[in-house]
Amino acid sequence: MTIRSQRRNLWAGLIAWIVLMGSPASHAAEKLIWLMRDLPPLTVFEGPQKGHGVIDQLMPFLIANLPRYEHEVVKVNRARALQMLEGTALACDPALVWNPARARSIVYSTPIMGLHSNGLVIRRSDQALLAPFVSDQTVELKNMLNAQAIRLGIVAKRSYGVWIDEQLAQGETDAVFIHYGNDALGSLLQMQQAGRIGAILGYWPEIQSKARQQGLSLENLVFYRIHGAPTYQPIYIGCTATPAGREAMISINHALRKIDPQALFDSQTQWQAPDQHDDYLNARPVPLQPLLPR
Repeated sequence: MTIRSQRRNLWAGLIAWIVLMGSPASHAAEKLIWLMRDLPPLTVFEGPQKGHGVIDQLMPFLIANLPRYEHEVVKVNRARALQMLEGTALACDPALVWNPARARSIVYSTPIMGLHSNGLVIRRSDQALLAPFVSDQTVELKNMLNAQAIRLGIVAKRSYGVWIDEQLAQGETDAVFIHYGNDALGSLLQMQQAGRIGAILGYWPEIQSKARQQGLSLENLVFYRIHGAPTYQPIYIGCTATPAGREAMISINHALRKIDPQALFDSQTQWQAPDQHDDYLNARPVPLQPLLPR
């Protein structure tokens, strides 16, 4: 082969490489998996308010402001979502609570919003059992667990906020029933109605929505705040703590800065009881810790 033919072959190969690198397939968008679960008032999968959760309404905005990614939305339970967030694939959960254990393996956004914190729901007929642990309409959770007077149902791998998580960790574990199912809260409500557990932890709008889906009367349920817990629970987006996850979080935080605060608060307040409305509008979530782990 002559030097001239060798040069022709080299140029042909280089041109082919340039064409290949410039083709759409070579620049396929990176996939970003959004991990969603039924969690009113943030996300709603069933019932008349389906798709009208606060995060449901935020997702189209986020997706539109992250054009470099191919977005895939998957429905998973809390345990599976955390497992995926600890993996290597780029995944994000748009409705996540911060806690120290999660912060070691998940990169967090700036806070999106604040919800009234999780509390305890009991049947009205069982209020006498709870009375020894109630002070100023709040429940001393650790004391209740240690007394083992009431069995408490919780969702597996879920964080109820740092304060409540600590009370659960310090309380008597035999008084806690952990549910791992896909519709854990719905199952817990059925167990409560059957008398197998006495109380359930959750957001009050979440429990109300799930009770309606189950055909249960809200008049028979009573909600109590947890003594010592903050009034509001900040909600964040969390992504895998990989280089791709950290890069995605930069874009997510940039998108969050574009949100109209009034539109977001209007979306939130549709879920509030009338006596909470003004209090909720005036609230601003405060970060619990530095949100982007070093």
